[in-house]
Amino acid sequence: MTLNRILATTGTEFRIAVRNRWVAIATALMVVFALVLAAAGAAPTGDVGVDRLSVTVASLTSLSVYLVPLLALLMSFDAIAGEVERGTLPLLLTYPIPRVEILLGKLFAHLVVLTLAVGAGYAAAGAAALLVDGASIAGLPALWRLTWSSVLLGATFLGAGYALSALARRPSGAAGLAVGLWLGLVVLYDLGLLAAVVANDGGRFTTEVFPLALLANPADAFRLFNLSAAEATAAAAGVGGAAATIPLWQSAASVLLWPLIALFLATAAFRRVRP
Repeated sequence: MTLNRILATTGTEFRIAVRNRWVAIATALMVVFALVLAAAGAAPTGDVGVDRLSVTVASLTSLSVYLVPLLALLMSFDAIAGEVERGTLPLLLTYPIPRVEILLGKLFAHLVVLTLAVGAGYAAAGAAALLVDGASIAGLPALWRLTWSSVLLGATFLGAGYALSALARRPSGAAGLAVGLWLGLVVLYDLGLLAAVVANDGGRFTTEVFPLALLANPADAFRLFNLSAAEATAAAAGVGGAAATIPLWQSAASVLLWPLIALFLATAAFRRVRP
């Protein structure tokens, strides 16, 4: 594996992202939503007895669960299918570059875009909290943890988007699969688990299967990791209650492993694509 070839692909993909306004769009979305949550999510600080930034981090965690995967899938769903439709994939594959290096180049470029957007959004929210409440400096470790774990969450869904793009081979089909994946993992998965927990009424599913099911979903594992490590868990709803019962190392392991699994699946799907 040659780093120069990967970086060359990264540079090309990043210039394409800049030209397509992805850097500006992603950054603007993250900054706007982060500032809105920083202003609206600080109300419970007096009730839970923690600093403003820690409560803001709990709100930003919920934002990241929805927005970061969506941005990642929107950037990656046509990474391969678009090359097929434009007829550039056969030319790209004629070069002596392993397919995994092509994927890594695309991944690094898109991760740079996501990192810029996430960093700008969270920095704006952190600065707003610090300006209002000097005690918010205690929440900076939680904000940093949220930042790098958000990038890893984005890497997971970028890899998933590449896999779907390779399987669909057409941007329209890949877009439909990407929307379905986002709805399934981010929205419907938790609703299904909640329905199962209610039906189980404290039985074996609730005590044994439910925690494992949360860790098996990268979005839920990300939320568990940040809420269980934060001081403002009491200000969060939904999965926040489960965060206190699942060991931190388990959610951290899931957050770290999912990007590797997604990249493996994307590489396997890309190898099946014929020019």
